[in-house]
Amino acid sequence: MLAGYGLIAFRDSNGIKPLLIGERTSVNNGNFKDYMIASESVVLKAHGFKVFRDILPGEAVIIPKSCSKPIFKQIQNFTHHAPDIFEYVYFARPDSILDGISVYHTRLNMGKKLAQTLLEQFDNDLSKIDVVIPVPDTARDATLSCAEILGLPYREGFIKNRYVGRTFIMPNQAERVSSVRRKLNVMESEFKNKNVLLIDDSIVRGTTSKEIVQMAREAGAKKVYLASCSSPIRFNHIYGIDLANKKDLLASNRSIEEITAKIGADKVIYQKLNDLIDSCSSSTITDFEVGVFNGNYITGCENLYLSHLELFRSQPLITKANGFHNSCAIDLSHSIRSQVDVNLYNLCDQ
Repeated sequence: MLAGYGLIAFRDSNGIKPLLIGERTSVNNGNFKDYMIASESVVLKAHGFKVFRDILPGEAVIIPKSCSKPIFKQIQNFTHHAPDIFEYVYFARPDSILDGISVYHTRLNMGKKLAQTLLEQFDNDLSKIDVVIPVPDTARDATLSCAEILGLPYREGFIKNRYVGRTFIMPNQAERVSSVRRKLNVMESEFKNKNVLLIDDSIVRGTTSKEIVQMAREAGAKKVYLASCSSPIRFNHIYGIDLANKKDLLASNRSIEEITAKIGADKVIYQKLNDLIDSCSSSTITDFEVGVFNGNYITGCENLYLSHLELFRSQPLITKANGFHNSCAIDLSHSIRSQVDVNLYNLCDQ
């Protein structure tokens, strides 16, 4: 937002992060239009914007105060539209529409795909599972469709305390562990003397997963199986959400057997990456940013840069404050810095 001028928005050339523009008749003067930029369609709907569309990859929109219409300009050509698949797995609200794709329906699809994988993992013998329980809230839709396909009872086994924030972004491990117990309360009647299948949207550090498995056992569960709607997260998320250092990710350099032992579950099942991509695909979008799962980032982010960030974050705060600029100059490769210079020059020139 430029004071006295207007509003400017730009979406990256791969369309990794979502961005939409909405239009409505002005609430102050019916002869004019109001415009709003948001990352999710639900925000626009909540404010009465019934006409909206996605800003295209590489597209900029300028909304001057003195102009009756937004000015759209394609300032970077795009050939590879690849939205961040983690938006559909976890970040976005289920009632959002991103790039024409319903987040709710992608999660229903994830549950259906996961059901097929579960059947394979249990050799089509579901007698080992008595009940299917979601880890609230994001996994509910997928769990419901999964239980429906499997023909197993769906139950709410955890009640969420809505006054505790998202634990995966809390600053330290001790706070994350204590917050899990404050965030979720167990319905013991749904666990006692049962073989329980828990379904979560994803497993990041494993903090929540380990605690909820233990909580299920304390509530009397005989067996605790844990299934993830997403594939193993083995790499950093580099697009605005700092999940963890790579070494802190549960699936980093661990086999499924090692992950199972670390969490304390009887069995851990992950969604296949191809199934996850199929769950989110549409007639126009079939490719996604999946670097958190395989390390192949659409933007070609260099390992040296990620290593620099991890080293920087591991330093004490005072060291960071005193040495940030020098460490950047020393640690970052010339190839990275020169490419940044070129990109900035081209953008300013345009």
